[in-house]
Amino acid sequence: MDLGSNLTWIILAVVVVAILAFLLLRPRQRVRLSDSAPVRPHMAHLKDSSLGEDQGLPGELAAATSDIAGEILEAPVHSHLPGASGPPDNLQCLKGVGPKFAEMLNARGITRYDQLAHMSAEEVERLDSQLGPFRGRLQRDRVVEQADYLARGDTDGFEARFGSLGS
Repeated sequence: MDLGSNLTWIILAVVVVAILAFLLLRPRQRVRLSDSAPVRPHMAHLKDSSLGEDQGLPGELAAATSDIAGEILEAPVHSHLPGASGPPDNLQCLKGVGPKFAEMLNARGITRYDQLAHMSAEEVERLDSQLGPFRGRLQRDRVVEQADYLARGDTDGFEARFGSLGS
């Protein structure tokens, strides 16, 4: 190859790297919900001003992806979740549910105690199969039973059975 050909390839490579760097490093526009936007269960927390709207693009993309995948596969993603309306509960109050586990549940549309409490055995099994490193925790830590107490507002019963209410 001659010097002119090599120089052309080098310039082309530099231009491609510059374009990729621009696309990857540019500031991203945050997605905001307007008052007229329909609120999906996994997005309800974005309307809550006490939580703020800066919940992050990755979580929003994951939730949107699950909606689209559910439609393509004709699988129920959120519609089968009971009690998917209302303000989100602090799932970390449940024994055995930490920040990562709560985030994983939220990404699957589980934001409230009553959703967990009203799940059928089949729904619990389906959810459990999606929990990766947390698989088996729903049964082992009796999360559904705990959620039932808190969904009913029975904190005394919860504390008698599972110990003091955390968080």
